[in-house]
Amino acid sequence: MRADPLLQILILLTASVGVVALVRRMALPAILGYLLVGAALGPHALALVDDTATTRLLAEFGITFLLFTLGLEFSRPRLVAMRAEVFGVGGLQVLLTAGIVAGIGIAGFGIAPATAIVMGGAIAMSSTAIIVAQLTEQSENNRSHGRLAVAICLFQDLAFTLLLALESSLRDGGHPGGARRVAESIAFAALALALVLAAGRWLLRPLFHAIASVRSTELFALTALLVVLAAAWATRAAGLSLALGGFLAGMMLAETEFRHQVEASIRSYRDALVGLFFIGVGMLLDGRLLMRDWTLVAGLLAGVLVLKTGVIALVARRAARSWSKALRTGIVAAQGGEFGFALLTLLLQHRLLSPAVAQPLLAATVSSMLLAPLLIRHNRRIAGALLGRFDSAGPEIAMETRATFAVAEREHVLICGFGRVGQNVSRVLERRGFEYLALEVDPRRIRSARQAGDPVVFGDAAQVEVLRSVGAMRASCVVVTFANPPVALRVVRAMRSLRTDVPVLVRTPDDSHLEELQAAGATEVVPETFEASLMLASHLLLLLKEPVSRVVRTIDEIRKHRYALLREVLPDEAPPVGRHGERPGKRLHSVVLPPHAWAVGRTVEALAARGSTARVRAIRRDRIVGRDPEAGTVFKSGDVVMLHGTPEAIERSERLLLAG
Repeated sequence: MRADPLLQILILLTASVGVVALVRRMALPAILGYLLVGAALGPHALALVDDTATTRLLAEFGITFLLFTLGLEFSRPRLVAMRAEVFGVGGLQVLLTAGIVAGIGIAGFGIAPATAIVMGGAIAMSSTAIIVAQLTEQSENNRSHGRLAVAICLFQDLAFTLLLALESSLRDGGHPGGARRVAESIAFAALALALVLAAGRWLLRPLFHAIASVRSTELFALTALLVVLAAAWATRAAGLSLALGGFLAGMMLAETEFRHQVEASIRSYRDALVGLFFIGVGMLLDGRLLMRDWTLVAGLLAGVLVLKTGVIALVARRAARSWSKALRTGIVAAQGGEFGFALLTLLLQHRLLSPAVAQPLLAATVSSMLLAPLLIRHNRRIAGALLGRFDSAGPEIAMETRATFAVAEREHVLICGFGRVGQNVSRVLERRGFEYLALEVDPRRIRSARQAGDPVVFGDAAQVEVLRSVGAMRASCVVVTFANPPVALRVVRAMRSLRTDVPVLVRTPDDSHLEELQAAGATEVVPETFEASLMLASHLLLLLKEPVSRVVRTIDEIRKHRYALLREVLPDEAPPVGRHGERPGKRLHSVVLPPHAWAVGRTVEALAARGSTARVRAIRRDRIVGRDPEAGTVFKSGDVVMLHGTPEAIERSERLLLAG
């Protein structure tokens, strides 16, 4: 008798919470925990949970939302700029892998050529969901090997449609109508893709402008959900995957100023549904088959990983520009994928492939997906071990880290927190020729800052040992920019336990912790609301024809008395509430130029002439940062271009940089 679905979901959630917490404590990928839960509770092990159509559909929604967020980072102009990587590298990988596997199947096992091609295509597939999730967790999705691995996965997702149509034609016994069915499937899929792209290009921006004007968080989230599922339904109706529709919807929204808010709106249920998908993958593992034929499965697993790593490294060498990056790309995308598992299952169900061949391949595919999080997590170490001393390029990230920590050996300003305030302070210091080193705990902010060439390291500024390691004993001044006063208080106390002589400047939103910070040892405390009030008051007095000297004395007098005059205000009736309809201010955004981007070989002046309104604040090339480049500066492949402007201006400038 089938168990209660709600009870099964509770069992899955309970097991997931415990196992994921355990693997996280062991510093292992969370994906591995989900896979282990599925393998342990699935029908081939404890059989506490059934692999039902409902859980499979929810898992598919998880992949759809995951690919949607990938699309938000992978706009149409970027796809155009990376067409050589998607269709060149991705196409060669699928053709070579499928060809080699098909040749082995025909020569070694007497498999029919058409069936062998589908089998080879199944082995060529990689798990887009695992790759994207793990690379994002490691902040490697925008590095060279991460972008190439994603490009390969995108072509694989498109190739899956052709392989599925070919498998469908084989069920008809090779009748003439089978070829016509393949052609019809391809034409229908192409039409569906064109319709989704057209709808996204002409409808999404007006739709979200209208929704944002209502200023409702719930309506904004519902609209994002509607767009994702509508695009997924359209591609599913055309015989493609739900995930491809989600990716296309994200790619279209990436060209609008709403992409960051949309991503934040769907993140919570996306992560939960993606976890269900990985649990479903774990359920596919047949432990009994693995134990019975473990030598055969292990041999196939090793063969698949070695073959795909080698083929991908070979075809990616030119695009990656070094064997190290090419090999890392191969290691990241070497595992099997959910589409490959689906193709092998169809071949087995329709008796096109012998169970003696299909079952071990299925076990090897799922086993490779179980290993994938660990392979991706340690891809740099594995590549380094395989290349040994021949890897002359050396890991770029290590060189960046050494250069950053070299600042700690010299006199510098220590900035604790690298948000907007910390970045503004760093720009002033940079312009006046002072060196600085920043501490930050947000991985995404650190990644963006390092791409721009800023000396930022990960670390909790409230810990004494962290402060010591970043050269606090040689700091000429310390600036604490955290908006959270209790955090700032802990940083001041930690700094004062090391040194009592260094000036410590602290930013706070208001005066609520002013006395505590001063008592802890802050040299100066700058409340934002008070300083904004002083600036407004000084400009007002000047407009009222007050002498400049009198205005300066007035402002200095207020600061001298610790803002006492400004602290006599009526309390707010209610705290301010943020609304989606409000347009955010200007910000910085980094764009990596692929080899075939429109801007490569063109100047900053040409970009402005094309209609770019965002300012090019810096260009990072070969770990050297050029601030405020001249109009005649020529963009090159691999440049990291830092844009500054409103979301609308940045979106337009990014589109011009990539696709013209």
